[in-house]
Amino acid sequence: ARGMLVGLLDEAALYDDPSYVFPLMEQARTQVLRVNLYWGGVRGVATARPARATDPDDPAYDWSLYDRTVNYAAQHKIRVMLTIFGTPRWANGGAGLNVPPRRLADLNNFAYAAAKRYGGNHLAADGRTLPPVKLWLAWNEPNYPIGLKRQYRYAGGRWIVQSAIDYARICTAIYNGVKRTLIRGERVGCGVTGPRGNNQPRSSRPTVAPITFMRALKKAGLKKFDAYAHHPYYGRRAETPTTRPASTAVTMANIGTLVAELTKLWGRKRVWITEYGYQTNPPDRAFGVSYAQQVRYMRQAFAMARKHSRIDMMLWFLLRDEPKLGGWQSGLLTRN
Repeated sequence: ARGMLVGLLDEAALYDDPSYVFPLMEQARTQVLRVNLYWGGVRGVATARPARATDPDDPAYDWSLYDRTVNYAAQHKIRVMLTIFGTPRWANGGAGLNVPPRRLADLNNFAYAAAKRYGGNHLAADGRTLPPVKLWLAWNEPNYPIGLKRQYRYAGGRWIVQSAIDYARICTAIYNGVKRTLIRGERVGCGVTGPRGNNQPRSSRPTVAPITFMRALKKAGLKKFDAYAHHPYYGRRAETPTTRPASTAVTMANIGTLVAELTKLWGRKRVWITEYGYQTNPPDRAFGVSYAQQVRYMRQAFAMARKHSRIDMMLWFLLRDEPKLGGWQSGLLTRN
């Protein structure tokens, strides 16, 4: 697409020393930085129920971590994409971050408060006007249990994709909340799907294949979003960006399948690749490729995305490898 945006997804921008992280991101010519905006949880904005949920200055809200992030990003000329994720305990009875709120109005109100705070005209506690955030995502990988705990429900003698029903409501609540500010230029991405799924409700870890999930979303009534986001990761160490994956997966090799289904279901919506990466060996001996292969596959994958007329954005996962080997080692830098 013309002017495809490139950038990074890395939570280090939130937690690490910003005076160290952001110059590196600028050096890497990062145009977009994606971070999670946690509604609930340890680093959540709303760990207690706000009295005035649509007021970003309600005392129950703590935006300090995110204010710092958007300020540093603006200083380094980097756009921020905020992913609203994680249900607070008070909104679902402590069922977990990956369980939908009991009242979708609570999520709608939070999305409105967040978009209003980062609308470009809001004063922070220090008297500075907070930079605008125009790019938003609704949740993360809802076709996996890490995104939405309940993937399937058995009813009427058949299995129903419950995660798609829940996500259609979540995405609609976030979209409507952000757009309710009437601030020009705001764009909300939905989908944010993981690359593969087993479509096996009785398995030990049931997941939903991306195309199956899209169709279930349409059936569940999802109508309004600006772009469809997807994470077309590789599945095996020997898999290159052009290796055809299993029929239940969508990687870079068959990203056109997802775009075609998107067109069929919702018309010519835009596509955002909001996570992508290859892990390296060292240090990951099980799943990592060599440094040289990572370079080659990165160039190849981004070139493929640039050639596609519908892809507006592609984000690499991690500036630096995650601290523990059990995490991801796809960073542009090693941990040290």
